[in-house]
Formats: sequence, structure tokens, C-alpha cells
Amino acid sequence: MNTATLTWTVVCPLSRLDPGRGVAALIDDVQVAVFRTDDDLFAIDNWDPVAHAYVLSRGIVGSRGGVPTVASPLHKQVYDLRTGDCLDLPGTAVRRHEVRCQDGLVEVRLR
Repeated sequence: MNTATLTWTVVCPLSRLDPGRGVAALIDDVQVAVFRTDDDLFAIDNWDPVAHAYVLSRGIVGSRGGVPTVASPLHKQVYDLRTGDCLDLPGTAVRRHEVRCQDGLVEVRLR
């Protein structure tokens, strides 16, 4: 499995991402969860390391202390969308990826 790529991959048009909701995308055999907030875009692995399932794209988007977050839909652990760190379980994290909007298209580059 290729876990890093040097190229940007188009995921979808920005208009297809609703603020406060996530979508899943498959990039080089890696499931990625992409989120749009009112102010920014974020991309993290879709794999929930606590629930052991690909579900984070279906999580609840919110914030904790001004930090943009997603809560796992299964066990409700909260992850910082900027870093991938779990705010409830120190030492637990998901990988975050680079994301941008280029010419109206959301693009992700794996880390």
C-alpha cells in the first residue's frame, strides 16, 4: 500500500461539500475523510483507531475551545481536525493530510 504521494488528487468540487459534514474519498488505497467548516478544509484518515472502523467521515463536526473537531460516530472520541490528535485519549491520533481548494476543486495530498 502506498501511504504517501507527492501529487494532489481531486476529491470533488467544493460546492459538493456541505459545511459541517464530511465525505470519504479513496486515494491510493487510503480512505480519507474530508471536512468543510465555515472557514476551512480538513483531511484526516477515515480510520477510527478506537472503533477499528472506517467511519470518521460520518462523524459529528464541531469545536472544542475554538478547535475544529470531529467526534467519532461510534464511540464519540473527539479528534482535532488540524492535527489529528484525539482530545479524549492522549497518545491516540489519526493521520492528517494536506488539503486545498484549487479552481473550485477540493484536492488532497497524502502524508
